[in-house]
Amino acid sequence: MKKPYFVSITLFITIAVLILDQVTKAVIAKSMAIGDSYTVIPKFLYITSHRNNGAAWGILSGRMSFFFIVTIVVLGLLVFFYIKEAKGNFLMQVAISLLFAGALGNFIDRMLHGEVVDFIDTKIFSYDFPIFNGADSSLTIGVILVLIALLFDSRKSKV
Repeated sequence: MKKPYFVSITLFITIAVLILDQVTKAVIAKSMAIGDSYTVIPKFLYITSHRNNGAAWGILSGRMSFFFIVTIVVLGLLVFFYIKEAKGNFLMQVAISLLFAGALGNFIDRMLHGEVVDFIDTKIFSYDFPIFNGADSSLTIGVILVLIALLFDSRKSKV
């Protein structure tokens, strides 16, 4: 019989990602002034202390009440989808746990500080990509895994 939920694994992923996200943000906030930057890989990867009181790329800057409401709704929907839609689908459960951790990580920043600490600064083929953080990475990877899980699920239903 197929195991319907992988709660211990997905809970571990959620907690580990959340802790890593919060610890790295705290280290950056305490040890670097806003705008300070350290080169990790020249012309590619930098650690740059930045604050964002909006969403991705700073959109909707300063709309904290909007972010609070949306994040609470999203977190609730993620729990719902985990229970209702991800049953027996390990990849989807991992994806949802990454989405949950990422959303919660940035939510904690907004609640405690009124802004999100960003610090991963990349330049890809001379494009200066917006500065982001671990929670953002978790969200991105989670979305990619959801798409992969949906792709595999749709292929199964056609067979």
